Amino acid sequence: MKQILFAASECVPFIKTGGLADVVGSLPKCYQKEYFDCRVILPKYKVIPEKYTSQMQYVTNFYMDLNWRQQYVGIFRMEWEGVTYYFIDNEEHFSGDQIYAGMPWDLEKFAFFSKAVLSVLPIINFHPDIIHCHDWQTGLVPVYLHERFQGNEFFHGIKSVMTIHNLKFQGIWDKDTIKSITGLSDYYFTSDKLEFNKDANYLKGGLVFADAITTVSKTYAEEIKMPFYGEGLDGLMRARTHDLRGIVNGIDYDEYNPETDPLIPHHFNSKNWRKEKVKNKLALQKELGLEEDPKVMMIGVVSRLTDQKGFDLIAYMMEELCQDTIQLVVLGTGDPKYENMFRHFAWKYDKKVSASIFYANDLSHKIYGSCDAFLMPSLFEPCGLSQLMSLRYGTVPIVRETGGLRDTVQPFNEYENTGTGFSFANYNAHEMLGTIRYAERVYYDKKRQWNKIVDRAMEQDFSWGASALQYQELYDWLIGY
Repeated sequence: MKQILFAASECVPFIKTGGLADVVGSLPKCYQKEYFDCRVILPKYKVIPEKYTSQMQYVTNFYMDLNWRQQYVGIFRMEWEGVTYYFIDNEEHFSGDQIYAGMPWDLEKFAFFSKAVLSVLPIINFHPDIIHCHDWQTGLVPVYLHERFQGNEFFHGIKSVMTIHNLKFQGIWDKDTIKSITGLSDYYFTSDKLEFNKDANYLKGGLVFADAITTVSKTYAEEIKMPFYGEGLDGLMRARTHDLRGIVNGIDYDEYNPETDPLIPHHFNSKNWRKEKVKNKLALQKELGLEEDPKVMMIGVVSRLTDQKGFDLIAYMMEELCQDTIQLVVLGTGDPKYENMFRHFAWKYDKKVSASIFYANDLSHKIYGSCDAFLMPSLFEPCGLSQLMSLRYGTVPIVRETGGLRDTVQPFNEYENTGTGFSFANYNAHEMLGTIRYAERVYYDKKRQWNKIVDRAMEQDFSWGASALQYQELYDWLIGY
């Protein structure tokens, strides 16, 4: 039995701000129980809902030194859906109303958490073969493992994996502050370790000392070796190319299931979607005050409204796009200039454009379950989950070929009759509009081919089970089985 410990700053269903929480909450349930005992360790935030904290059992507490002072470490434990979770308690660090307070407060919080992850292992008598660390918040776990815990016999042979969910976030601050917080010696603050442009970098430390590195799609694993995507760490990524692999994320196929989804009015599947899905479109048109027309092509957008997601391209082409025979349904919040741009077009073309400038889970499901196409022209996208959800609901993705979008959406080829969506290569507004208009032509003029694209999209399997098998292979390789 191989023992795996996930260390992360968030995890569904307890606490979530982004896709990281989905990965940490979903993967451990998918590992083969007869081969893997996978447990998860998290901070015990005050903002975790009471229905979970009331089920946590107190294990014990102790004091741990974090450089120049002693700090309280409480340990709680609970079982959830067959997985054991441990929670590290410390009121000073985890009692805020937000799980991330920003720099420099998060630096000490996650230095404390990283050290506590290792310190509690002998006490709970769990000896993992691998500690699987997620993002910069746990970047110091491989560093501390190397620095002070390897001398302790209990820790011999423990390997570490570092997963990058988004390389943009690295935990960077000035060297003296980080030295003072972590208690690490000067040896660790050189350019081949934590030092980064005269500052210090938590994620870089994790990437230098981890035994293996993963990221959330094959293409992103290649992209981050280049300066444009590498966020200053492309040289390190190239140096560690043999230890780096990309494993695409999955989505919860129970939660996102058009046959059973309680948040959409009419259920459908890959056999009857031609008859049933259009009923959702009509219901959504009515709800949003759009022209009720079953034949018009409806394009959905569910996203943070930021430059990273390609909204400068959409803004550039929005007036032209509104001249086409389409409807555009937008859901999300973000940069005020994009929020206001969509509000303006929803006012100007009120029967064609709907702008919901907030986030609502039920409306997002209705958009996936109603639209004909889904637009996602990202500048970069480590994995992306929206295109996986739209494929699941037979909503044809129109994407830029980057990161996980390139790995999960196969562009339509009308001569070979293959493909599950439409894509364009260059980050260019005219190229994007050309691709949208190509999709419109297929939708209106080649209905049979469009329907086949939808059929193929709904046959794809991006459930967590497929990702779990690849992680299991990685663990076997690391442990040497």
